[in-house]
Amino acid sequence: MTAAIEQLVAEKLSIEDAISPVVSFEPFELPSSNQRVLGPPHPANTVIPLALQLTQGNTNSTLSEIVETIKRVQQEDGTFTKKLALHGTLLFRGLPIHNAEDFSKFAYAFGYKPHEIIGIVVNRPLLAPNIAPANESPKEVLIYNHNESPQVPHAPEYIFFYCHHAPNKGGQSPMSSSLEIFNRAQREIPEFITELAEKGILSRVVYKNEKQYEGGSTLLQAFGKDIIEGDDEGTRRRKIEAQIARYGRGRHTTWEWVDDGLILTHRLPCIRTQPGTNLPTLFTGLAAYWKRSQLDPEARKNVTQQLYGDGTIIPEKYLAHLVKITDEVRVLHQWQDGDVLVFDNVIAQHGREPWEGEQADRVVLASLFDGPSVPGAFGYGDWAQLVQALD
Repeated sequence: MTAAIEQLVAEKLSIEDAISPVVSFEPFELPSSNQRVLGPPHPANTVIPLALQLTQGNTNSTLSEIVETIKRVQQEDGTFTKKLALHGTLLFRGLPIHNAEDFSKFAYAFGYKPHEIIGIVVNRPLLAPNIAPANESPKEVLIYNHNESPQVPHAPEYIFFYCHHAPNKGGQSPMSSSLEIFNRAQREIPEFITELAEKGILSRVVYKNEKQYEGGSTLLQAFGKDIIEGDDEGTRRRKIEAQIARYGRGRHTTWEWVDDGLILTHRLPCIRTQPGTNLPTLFTGLAAYWKRSQLDPEARKNVTQQLYGDGTIIPEKYLAHLVKITDEVRVLHQWQDGDVLVFDNVIAQHGREPWEGEQADRVVLASLFDGPSVPGAFGYGDWAQLVQALD
Protein backbone atom coordinates (compact mmCIF):
# COMPACT_ATOMS: atom_id res chain seq x y z
CA MET A 1 0.00 0.00 0.00
CA THR A 2 2.82 2.43 0.87
CA ALA A 3 4.43 2.04 -2.55
CA ALA A 4 1.12 2.68 -4.25
CA ILE A 5 0.57 5.87 -2.32
CA GLU A 6 4.07 7.16 -2.92
CA GLN A 7 3.81 6.40 -6.62
CA LEU A 8 0.61 8.38 -6.85
CA VAL A 9 1.52 11.41 -4.78
CA ALA A 10 5.25 11.78 -4.42
CA GLU A 11 5.20 15.55 -4.09
CA LYS A 12 4.42 17.42 -0.90
CA LEU A 13 1.56 19.89 -0.95
CA SER A 14 3.09 23.18 0.20
CA ILE A 15 3.37 26.92 -0.18
CA GLU A 16 6.37 29.06 0.51
CA ASP A 17 7.04 32.75 0.12
CA ALA A 18 8.70 35.58 2.00
CA ILE A 19 5.62 36.38 4.06
CA SER A 20 3.95 33.06 4.80
CA PRO A 21 5.72 30.24 6.66
CA VAL A 22 6.05 26.88 4.99
CA VAL A 23 3.25 24.44 5.71
CA SER A 24 3.32 21.16 3.83
CA PHE A 25 1.41 17.91 3.80
CA GLU A 26 2.50 14.40 2.93
CA PRO A 27 0.54 11.19 2.31
CA PHE A 28 0.66 8.38 4.84
CA GLU A 29 -0.58 4.82 4.94
CA LEU A 30 -3.70 3.61 6.73
CA PRO A 31 -4.59 0.02 7.71
CA SER A 32 -5.99 -2.00 4.83
CA SER A 33 -9.42 -2.01 6.50
CA ASN A 34 -9.46 1.81 6.26
CA GLN A 35 -7.88 2.34 2.83
CA ARG A 36 -7.84 0.51 -0.48
CA VAL A 37 -6.68 0.85 -4.06
CA LEU A 38 -9.64 1.74 -6.28
CA GLY A 39 -10.63 -0.29 -9.31
CA PRO A 40 -11.54 0.94 -12.81
CA PRO A 41 -12.14 3.55 -14.07
CA HIS A 42 -9.72 5.10 -11.57
CA PRO A 43 -6.06 5.34 -12.62
CA ALA A 44 -3.84 2.57 -11.31
CA ASN A 45 -2.76 2.87 -7.66
CA THR A 46 -5.38 5.46 -6.77
CA VAL A 47 -6.33 5.05 -3.11
CA ILE A 48 -9.39 6.00 -1.10
CA PRO A 49 -9.01 7.96 1.05
CA LEU A 50 -5.83 9.86 0.29
CA ALA A 51 -4.54 10.36 3.84
CA LEU A 52 -2.57 13.55 4.50
CA GLN A 53 -0.65 14.77 7.51
CA LEU A 54 1.70 17.65 8.22
CA THR A 55 5.29 16.91 7.28
CA GLN A 56 7.88 16.54 9.97
CA GLY A 57 8.94 20.01 11.02
CA ASN A 58 5.46 21.38 10.38
CA THR A 59 3.61 19.56 13.13
CA ASN A 60 3.54 22.67 15.34
CA SER A 61 1.95 24.82 12.64
CA THR A 62 -0.95 26.95 13.78
CA LEU A 63 -4.42 26.69 12.33
CA SER A 64 -4.00 30.18 10.84
CA GLU A 65 -0.85 29.04 8.98
CA ILE A 66 -2.60 25.92 7.70
CA VAL A 67 -5.66 27.88 6.58
CA GLU A 68 -3.50 30.41 4.78
CA THR A 69 -1.58 27.62 3.05
CA ILE A 70 -4.73 25.91 1.82
CA LYS A 71 -6.17 29.21 0.58
CA ARG A 72 -3.03 30.04 -1.37
CA VAL A 73 -2.61 26.55 -2.84
CA GLN A 74 -6.26 26.46 -3.88
CA GLN A 75 -6.08 29.92 -5.45
CA GLU A 76 -2.92 29.04 -7.37
CA ASP A 77 -4.00 25.78 -8.98
CA GLY A 78 -6.79 24.12 -6.98
CA THR A 79 -4.50 21.30 -5.86
CA PHE A 80 -6.83 19.91 -3.20
CA THR A 81 -9.83 20.06 -5.54
CA LYS A 82 -7.84 18.07 -8.10
CA LYS A 83 -6.89 15.49 -5.48
CA LEU A 84 -10.56 15.18 -4.51
CA ALA A 85 -11.55 14.65 -8.13
CA LEU A 86 -9.01 11.82 -8.35
CA HIS A 87 -9.45 10.05 -5.01
CA GLY A 88 -12.99 11.04 -4.06
CA THR A 89 -12.04 11.46 -0.40
CA LEU A 90 -9.21 13.15 1.52
CA LEU A 91 -8.34 12.52 5.16
CA PHE A 92 -6.54 15.22 7.15
CA ARG A 93 -5.09 14.00 10.45
CA GLY A 94 -3.18 15.70 13.23
CA LEU A 95 -4.33 19.26 12.55
CA PRO A 96 -5.02 21.77 15.37
CA ILE A 97 -8.80 21.63 14.94
CA HIS A 98 -10.56 21.42 18.30
CA ASN A 99 -14.09 22.79 17.89
CA ALA A 100 -16.78 23.91 15.44
CA GLU A 101 -15.19 27.34 14.95
CA ASP A 102 -11.81 25.82 14.03
CA PHE A 103 -13.51 23.40 11.68
CA SER A 104 -15.40 26.23 9.99
CA LYS A 105 -12.19 28.16 9.32
CA PHE A 106 -10.53 25.07 7.87
CA ALA A 107 -13.47 24.19 5.60
CA TYR A 108 -13.86 27.74 4.29
CA ALA A 109 -10.16 27.82 3.35
CA PHE A 110 -10.88 25.60 0.33
CA GLY A 111 -12.74 28.47 -1.33
CA TYR A 112 -16.04 26.74 -2.03
CA LYS A 113 -19.45 28.39 -1.79
CA PRO A 114 -21.55 27.35 1.24
CA HIS A 115 -24.40 25.08 0.22
CA GLU A 116 -27.92 26.31 0.81
CA ILE A 117 -30.13 23.39 1.70
CA ILE A 118 -33.64 23.53 0.30
CA GLY A 119 -35.84 20.69 1.50
CA ILE A 120 -33.68 19.52 4.39
CA VAL A 121 -34.58 15.99 5.56
CA VAL A 122 -32.42 15.88 8.70
CA ASN A 123 -32.19 18.55 11.36
CA ARG A 124 -28.96 20.57 11.07
CA PRO A 125 -28.80 23.27 13.78
CA LEU A 126 -26.03 25.79 13.09
CA LEU A 127 -23.04 25.56 15.47
CA ALA A 128 -20.60 27.85 13.62
CA PRO A 129 -20.55 29.39 10.12
CA ASN A 130 -21.77 26.60 7.79
CA ILE A 131 -21.19 23.95 10.47
CA ALA A 132 -23.87 21.62 11.83
CA PRO A 133 -24.06 18.17 13.42
CA ALA A 134 -23.86 15.23 11.06
CA ASN A 135 -26.91 12.97 10.98
CA GLU A 136 -27.98 12.47 14.59
CA SER A 137 -30.16 9.41 14.16
CA PRO A 138 -29.98 6.98 17.10
CA LYS A 139 -26.65 5.18 17.45
CA GLU A 140 -28.20 1.82 16.59
CA VAL A 141 -29.23 3.01 13.12
CA LEU A 142 -27.05 2.03 10.18
CA ILE A 143 -26.77 4.75 7.53
CA TYR A 144 -25.53 2.85 4.49
CA ASN A 145 -23.38 4.26 1.70
CA HIS A 146 -25.02 7.05 -0.30
CA ASN A 147 -24.25 10.32 -2.04
CA GLU A 148 -25.42 13.34 -0.09
CA SER A 149 -28.95 14.57 -0.94
CA PRO A 150 -29.73 12.11 -3.77
CA GLN A 151 -33.46 12.44 -3.10
CA VAL A 152 -33.72 16.16 -3.90
CA PRO A 153 -32.63 18.18 -6.94
CA HIS A 154 -30.11 20.43 -5.18
CA ALA A 155 -27.11 18.52 -3.81
CA PRO A 156 -23.77 19.79 -2.45
CA GLU A 157 -20.59 19.05 -4.35
CA TYR A 158 -18.24 18.91 -1.36
CA ILE A 159 -18.82 17.54 2.14
CA PHE A 160 -16.53 18.05 5.13
CA PHE A 161 -16.77 15.91 8.28
CA TYR A 162 -14.89 16.65 11.51
CA CYS A 163 -14.65 14.16 14.38
CA HIS A 164 -14.84 16.02 17.66
CA HIS A 165 -15.18 12.82 19.65
CA ALA A 166 -14.72 9.24 18.42
CA PRO A 167 -16.53 6.30 20.06
CA ASN A 168 -14.53 3.44 21.54
CA LYS A 169 -16.20 0.84 19.34
CA GLY A 170 -18.01 1.26 16.03
CA GLY A 171 -19.22 4.50 14.52
CA GLN A 172 -16.96 4.28 11.48
CA SER A 173 -17.69 6.28 8.34
CA PRO A 174 -17.80 4.08 5.22
CA MET A 175 -16.68 5.45 1.89
CA SER A 176 -16.94 4.13 -1.64
CA SER A 177 -16.38 5.35 -5.18
CA SER A 178 -19.51 6.13 -7.20
CA LEU A 179 -17.39 5.84 -10.35
CA GLU A 180 -16.26 2.33 -9.41
CA ILE A 181 -19.77 1.26 -8.41
CA PHE A 182 -21.14 2.45 -11.78
CA ASN A 183 -18.35 0.64 -13.63
CA ARG A 184 -19.06 -2.62 -11.80
CA ALA A 185 -22.84 -2.29 -12.19
CA GLN A 186 -22.54 -1.58 -15.91
CA ARG A 187 -20.60 -4.82 -16.35
CA GLU A 188 -22.57 -7.01 -13.94
CA ILE A 189 -26.16 -5.74 -14.25
CA PRO A 190 -26.15 -3.79 -17.53
CA GLU A 191 -29.94 -4.03 -17.97
CA PHE A 192 -30.39 -2.14 -14.67
CA ILE A 193 -28.04 0.63 -15.80
CA THR A 194 -29.90 0.90 -19.11
CA GLU A 195 -33.20 1.32 -17.27
CA LEU A 196 -31.75 3.95 -14.93
CA ALA A 197 -30.24 5.86 -17.85
CA GLU A 198 -33.51 5.92 -19.76
CA LYS A 199 -35.94 6.47 -16.89
CA GLY A 200 -34.11 7.92 -13.91
CA ILE A 201 -35.85 7.48 -10.57
CA LEU A 202 -38.87 8.84 -8.73
CA SER A 203 -38.09 10.30 -5.33
CA ARG A 204 -41.01 10.79 -2.96
CA VAL A 205 -40.15 12.70 0.19
CA VAL A 206 -42.67 13.11 2.99
CA TYR A 207 -42.43 16.29 5.08
CA LYS A 208 -44.62 16.49 8.17
CA ASN A 209 -45.43 19.29 10.56
CA GLU A 210 -43.81 17.30 13.37
CA LYS A 211 -40.50 15.45 13.04
CA GLN A 212 -40.99 11.82 12.04
CA TYR A 213 -37.88 10.37 13.73
CA GLU A 214 -35.05 11.41 15.99
CA GLY A 215 -32.72 13.71 14.05
CA GLY A 216 -35.28 14.31 11.29
CA SER A 217 -36.55 17.68 10.11
CA THR A 218 -40.01 19.23 9.99
CA LEU A 219 -41.79 20.82 7.04
CA LEU A 220 -41.07 24.25 8.52
CA GLN A 221 -37.34 23.50 8.78
CA ALA A 222 -37.31 22.19 5.21
CA PHE A 223 -39.08 24.99 3.37
CA GLY A 224 -40.23 27.59 5.91
CA LYS A 225 -37.35 30.07 5.97
CA ASP A 226 -39.61 32.94 4.83
CA ILE A 227 -42.51 32.13 7.14
CA ILE A 228 -43.05 34.60 9.97
CA GLU A 229 -45.22 34.50 13.06
CA GLY A 230 -48.78 35.49 12.21
CA ASP A 231 -48.81 34.09 8.66
CA ASP A 232 -52.12 32.38 7.98
CA GLU A 233 -52.32 28.89 6.48
CA GLY A 234 -52.70 30.13 2.90
CA THR A 235 -49.67 32.42 3.21
CA ARG A 236 -47.58 29.65 4.78
CA ARG A 237 -48.40 27.32 1.92
CA ARG A 238 -47.59 29.92 -0.73
CA LYS A 239 -44.22 30.60 0.88
CA ILE A 240 -43.40 26.89 1.08
CA GLU A 241 -44.40 26.39 -2.56
CA ALA A 242 -42.19 29.35 -3.55
CA GLN A 243 -39.21 27.61 -1.94
CA ILE A 244 -40.01 24.38 -3.79
CA ALA A 245 -40.19 26.34 -7.06
CA ARG A 246 -36.57 27.43 -6.52
CA TYR A 247 -35.50 23.92 -7.47
CA GLY A 248 -36.31 24.98 -11.04
CA ARG A 249 -37.53 21.51 -12.00
CA GLY A 250 -40.88 22.49 -13.52
CA ARG A 251 -43.10 19.51 -14.26
CA HIS A 252 -40.49 17.10 -12.89
CA THR A 253 -41.19 18.25 -9.33
CA THR A 254 -44.75 17.99 -8.03
CA TRP A 255 -46.29 18.08 -4.56
CA GLU A 256 -49.43 17.17 -2.69
CA TRP A 257 -50.67 18.78 0.51
CA VAL A 258 -51.88 16.31 3.13
CA ASP A 259 -53.44 16.83 6.56
CA ASP A 260 -50.15 16.69 8.48
CA GLY A 261 -47.70 17.98 5.89
CA LEU A 262 -46.66 17.63 2.28
CA ILE A 263 -45.51 14.89 -0.11
CA LEU A 264 -42.93 16.03 -2.65
CA THR A 265 -42.15 13.99 -5.78
CA HIS A 266 -39.08 14.51 -7.98
CA ARG A 267 -38.09 12.79 -11.18
CA LEU A 268 -34.30 12.67 -10.98
CA PRO A 269 -31.30 11.25 -12.78
CA CYS A 270 -29.06 8.98 -10.75
CA ILE A 271 -26.49 8.46 -13.50
CA ARG A 272 -24.48 11.63 -13.72
CA THR A 273 -21.09 12.60 -15.07
CA GLN A 274 -17.97 13.85 -13.36
CA PRO A 275 -17.03 17.37 -14.48
CA GLY A 276 -13.71 17.39 -16.31
CA THR A 277 -13.67 13.69 -17.20
CA ASN A 278 -17.31 13.05 -18.22
CA LEU A 279 -17.02 9.65 -16.54
CA PRO A 280 -20.43 8.29 -15.50
CA THR A 281 -21.05 8.10 -11.78
CA LEU A 282 -23.90 6.49 -9.88
CA PHE A 283 -25.27 9.33 -7.74
CA THR A 284 -27.85 7.67 -5.54
CA GLY A 285 -29.14 6.42 -2.23
CA LEU A 286 -30.89 3.35 -3.68
CA ALA A 287 -28.62 0.86 -1.91
CA ALA A 288 -29.04 2.69 1.40
CA TYR A 289 -32.84 2.69 1.20
CA TRP A 290 -32.94 -1.01 0.33
CA LYS A 291 -30.39 -1.95 3.01
CA ARG A 292 -32.43 -0.16 5.66
CA SER A 293 -35.57 -1.98 4.60
CA GLN A 294 -33.80 -5.33 5.03
CA LEU A 295 -32.45 -4.56 8.50
CA ASP A 296 -35.54 -2.88 9.95
CA PRO A 297 -38.84 -4.81 9.64
CA GLU A 298 -40.81 -1.68 10.52
CA ALA A 299 -39.01 0.28 7.80
CA ARG A 300 -39.60 -2.56 5.34
CA LYS A 301 -43.31 -2.40 6.11
CA ASN A 302 -43.54 1.37 5.73
CA VAL A 303 -40.83 2.28 3.23
CA THR A 304 -41.99 3.26 -0.23
CA GLN A 305 -40.90 0.85 -2.96
CA GLN A 306 -38.03 2.15 -5.05
CA LEU A 307 -39.34 3.34 -8.41
CA TYR A 308 -37.96 4.13 -11.83
CA GLY A 309 -38.79 7.57 -13.18
CA ASP A 310 -41.82 6.22 -15.05
CA GLY A 311 -43.34 4.91 -11.81
CA THR A 312 -42.53 1.23 -12.35
CA ILE A 313 -40.98 -0.74 -9.49
CA ILE A 314 -37.23 -1.35 -9.47
CA PRO A 315 -36.73 -5.12 -9.04
CA GLU A 316 -35.20 -5.96 -5.68
CA LYS A 317 -32.60 -8.21 -7.31
CA TYR A 318 -30.93 -5.11 -8.76
CA LEU A 319 -30.94 -3.28 -5.45
CA ALA A 320 -29.51 -6.34 -3.69
CA HIS A 321 -26.76 -6.57 -6.31
CA LEU A 322 -25.99 -2.88 -5.84
CA VAL A 323 -25.48 -3.54 -2.12
CA LYS A 324 -23.25 -6.54 -2.96
CA ILE A 325 -21.03 -4.34 -5.15
CA THR A 326 -20.91 -1.60 -2.54
CA ASP A 327 -19.97 -4.06 0.22
CA GLU A 328 -17.08 -5.27 -1.90
CA VAL A 329 -15.63 -1.85 -2.74
CA ARG A 330 -16.19 0.19 0.41
CA VAL A 331 -13.81 0.85 3.29
CA LEU A 332 -14.63 1.91 6.86
CA HIS A 333 -12.88 4.94 8.27
CA GLN A 334 -11.96 4.44 11.91
CA TRP A 335 -12.21 7.91 13.39
CA GLN A 336 -9.63 9.54 15.61
CA ASP A 337 -10.40 12.74 17.49
CA GLY A 338 -9.61 15.71 15.24
CA ASP A 339 -9.83 13.83 11.93
CA VAL A 340 -11.33 15.67 8.95
CA LEU A 341 -12.72 13.78 5.96
CA VAL A 342 -13.49 15.72 2.77
CA PHE A 343 -15.69 14.10 0.11
CA ASP A 344 -16.22 14.98 -3.54
CA ASN A 345 -19.94 14.20 -3.44
CA VAL A 346 -20.09 13.71 -7.21
CA ILE A 347 -17.90 10.61 -7.10
CA ALA A 348 -17.75 9.42 -3.48
CA GLN A 349 -20.33 7.98 -1.14
CA HIS A 350 -20.37 8.07 2.65
CA GLY A 351 -22.42 6.67 5.53
CA ARG A 352 -22.37 5.87 9.24
CA GLU A 353 -21.95 2.61 11.15
CA PRO A 354 -23.69 1.97 14.49
CA TRP A 355 -21.64 2.23 17.69
CA GLU A 356 -21.65 0.93 21.23
CA GLY A 357 -22.00 3.10 24.31
CA GLU A 358 -23.96 6.32 24.57
CA GLN A 359 -25.32 8.54 21.80
CA ALA A 360 -22.94 11.31 22.91
CA ASP A 361 -19.90 9.05 22.50
CA ARG A 362 -19.70 9.97 18.81
CA VAL A 363 -19.66 13.65 17.87
CA VAL A 364 -19.12 14.35 14.16
CA LEU A 365 -19.83 17.73 12.57
CA ALA A 366 -20.55 18.40 8.90
CA SER A 367 -20.15 21.27 6.44
CA LEU A 368 -21.65 21.31 2.93
CA PHE A 369 -20.37 23.33 -0.03
CA ASP A 370 -21.17 23.84 -3.70
CA GLY A 371 -18.67 23.65 -6.52
CA PRO A 372 -18.84 25.51 -9.84
CA SER A 373 -21.98 23.57 -10.80
CA VAL A 374 -24.54 21.16 -9.46
CA PRO A 375 -22.91 17.67 -9.28
CA GLY A 376 -22.58 16.32 -12.78
CA ALA A 377 -23.49 17.30 -16.32
CA PHE A 378 -26.66 15.33 -16.90
CA GLY A 379 -27.71 13.73 -20.15
CA TYR A 380 -30.35 11.31 -21.43
CA GLY A 381 -32.92 13.95 -22.34
CA ASP A 382 -34.02 17.36 -21.14
CA TRP A 383 -35.88 15.91 -18.13
CA ALA A 384 -32.51 15.05 -16.60
CA GLN A 385 -31.24 18.59 -16.58
CA LEU A 386 -30.83 19.90 -13.06
CA VAL A 387 -30.41 23.54 -12.10
CA GLN A 388 -28.90 24.89 -8.96
CA ALA A 389 -31.15 26.72 -6.51
CA LEU A 390 -31.30 30.40 -7.29
CA ASP A 391 -29.72 32.93 -4.96
